[in-house]
Amino acid sequence: MLTKTTIIAAIVSLTFACTSTENVSVGSSPVESVQVTKYETYVSAGQQLPLAQLTSINGEMINLQEQGKRKLVILFATWCSDSQRTIKQLLSSPILKQQDLTVVGIGREENAEDLHKFSEEYQVTFPLVTDENREIYKQFASAGIPRLVLVDENNMVVKMLFAEDPAVMEQINWDLPL
Repeated sequence: MLTKTTIIAAIVSLTFACTSTENVSVGSSPVESVQVTKYETYVSAGQQLPLAQLTSINGEMINLQEQGKRKLVILFATWCSDSQRTIKQLLSSPILKQQDLTVVGIGREENAEDLHKFSEEYQVTFPLVTDENREIYKQFASAGIPRLVLVDENNMVVKMLFAEDPAVMEQINWDLPL
């Protein structure tokens, strides 16, 4: 028979499937512990984007310091269901059709072969970059994907969204908070 604590632990564990977790006790026995997300973010609104130039899996040079263009940097993993959902949502949204927007997807711990397969399967229309050793990712956070980094025309971070929320698309805008 499933207990209420077991059901909650299962739901929390599934919800945070693409993040790093640690056990935090919510009951009196080890069986009653649940997984809770814990991560640090290293980039915040108002800071300069820490990336300048990247090379896509197709050999394309991507200039992320170009003035006058907004940027959307997607930190994701091909195996992560939240990342898959977010990429699908982006591909079907009008966001990618904006002419003044540069979009790049960075595959955390991904190699070029896996990103090519993912790109074909999902029909990705923006450049993908490998980050096999988390060299890029660790400039942004300690754990947790997918992440969407919104950058303004002056290369300043406007916000970073943790895209585990299925409604994250509604939060994508480059308006500065009041």
